[in-house]
Amino acid sequence: MTLAGEAREAVREHPFLLEALRAGVVNYTAAARYLDVGEEEAVATALRRFEADLPGRDPDGRTVTVTMESGLGRGEGGVPDGSGEAPLLSVGEAGLVPGEGDLTGVLATGDVDPVALARVLDRLLAAEVAVEAAGTVADALLVVVPRRAGADAVRVVEDALAGVPDR
Repeated sequence: MTLAGEAREAVREHPFLLEALRAGVVNYTAAARYLDVGEEEAVATALRRFEADLPGRDPDGRTVTVTMESGLGRGEGGVPDGSGEAPLLSVGEAGLVPGEGDLTGVLATGDVDPVALARVLDRLLAAEVAVEAAGTVADALLVVVPRRAGADAVRVVEDALAGVPDR
């Protein structure tokens, strides 16, 4: 494999660096030193070329609506205490359903996908908002946070989704 190929492979193993290249905010020499795949100047040059080959970003291409629902609670089999409420999120035998729980669901509908979920989770982590559960399917994305973090989570989710490039 060529040095350029090794550098690209190394970048793909570090998604934060790939995102930084796409954003054009990389110190190439420092990145080359971090990757440690060959002679620093040659790797820095390979990174510059890789950045030029990356697809452009269009962060305005998604249409998403964000809402919040408080009072989510955990239930077995997706339905707690026979309430009949449909779960907003379920995995295996556990589910999160509306009711009298202490969690808040932030639901984004529209043009969402796992890439959008990854961006949302990264941003919530950076904002120090604890995430209890998360998932996406079809045109819906849900993150579940403690009740008191709900309003902050809505702001973070809206902001994060505004910056996710169109598919």
